[in-house]
Amino acid sequence: MKLTATSMDYTWVKKFNSNKSLMRGRSYHVIKRIMDLSIVILTMPLWLPLLSLIAFVVFFSDPTAPVFFIQQRTGKGGRHFLMYKIRTMVKNAEDLKQEYAHLNKLQWPDFKIINDPRVTSIGRFLRKTRLDELPQLFNVLRGEMSLVGPRPTSFGAETYRLWHTARLDVLPGITGLWQIVRQDDSEFDERLRLDIMYIEKRSIWFDLQILIKTFMAFFRFLKSDTY
Repeated sequence: MKLTATSMDYTWVKKFNSNKSLMRGRSYHVIKRIMDLSIVILTMPLWLPLLSLIAFVVFFSDPTAPVFFIQQRTGKGGRHFLMYKIRTMVKNAEDLKQEYAHLNKLQWPDFKIINDPRVTSIGRFLRKTRLDELPQLFNVLRGEMSLVGPRPTSFGAETYRLWHTARLDVLPGITGLWQIVRQDDSEFDERLRLDIMYIEKRSIWFDLQILIKTFMAFFRFLKSDTY
């Protein structure tokens, strides 16, 4: 059964209370930034060679297409920035978007097609493992993203409802509550409720738990035969 945001078990989240955290406000943001930089820099000998290998494979699969997909996203305070990903679709994917618009499962401006025909065979694996998001570690180094936070949207803040703007109070992240429950076909409002839940309970310990659960989900996937 496909779980929804209302039926998913979030009992483990309830124990987190940002008001009881020793680090709040500015001190939390400073420590989180230090944690982001430390993790990214210390693990660079691991992820940089992996990223280089993936980039080579993607390039070799189609030398005429770009290796990286660079798209404008909406970040903290509604500011726009360029987010980096490994290309997982055919090179004319954006041109084909209107052609496949009738297959969109989500409410516009969100866009999601199940078994998207624009996704390459290599891209399908990269998406399932989230390895296509490795280049966003450079966004973290640039201070445009954090390791943990709401995912940045491809549409601007002017399309948000008033209550949606709560997600703009924090830096967008590579992973978050939504990524842990793997609800790729959730509507934006459902994802927003998870984002707000995170924002209300955020703390360094909560961030670490989300990172740990993200890695656990990744390794569980590698052990499975679903790919």
